[in-house]
Amino acid sequence: MADRLVIAIDGPAASGKGTLARRLAAHYGLPHLDTGLTYRAVAHALLQVGLPLDSEALAAEVATSINLGALDRDILSTHEVGEAASKVAVMSSVRKALVEAQRKFAESGKGAVLDGRDIGTVVCPNADVKLYVTATPQVRARRRHEEILSKGGTAEYAEILADIKRRDERDMNRADSPLKPAEDAHLIDTSEMDIESAFHAALEHVESVTSAKQA
Repeated sequence: MADRLVIAIDGPAASGKGTLARRLAAHYGLPHLDTGLTYRAVAHALLQVGLPLDSEALAAEVATSINLGALDRDILSTHEVGEAASKVAVMSSVRKALVEAQRKFAESGKGAVLDGRDIGTVVCPNADVKLYVTATPQVRARRRHEEILSKGGTAEYAEILADIKRRDERDMNRADSPLKPAEDAHLIDTSEMDIESAFHAALEHVESVTSAKQA
């Protein structure tokens, strides 16, 4: 592996990018950051103290104090926090503060693996490796549905599919940092892949890029 390695992974909700990012981070011994959790952390902090979600000044102030090393996935993954996060994530000053923190995370130490929706295009445009992980909305909705049921929850597949399509529309058409593949990103469509196949496809590309740079 190179002395320093930054891997940027983008893609829509439930595409498998988070699982891939965690696997690659573990494989290379790199810190991992799910940047979506940073927006959820801002929303959670506002909810905790009863502050309004529509004040950009308040949300931006909270964003500057988020500790990226103390993000609790279980607490931040609730539906309520997700809904609140979608409101603060469109605020330019919040995005600016969090992008700055995310860049510092990527630039420290021996590198990092970051996943989100604007990593290869905005946060780390000079990342050593860029991946864009996707799957059809139907496959992503089925995965999310199965995940909820496996944890003892209840959910309707049709509602999840509609929600995923709404999120795609919002993420891909927002004015600030829309979701799209970086021009030099390697596309991995996981629609027909299990996690092992996706991981090996990603690993093969990372190894190919890093080998070429060392040659």
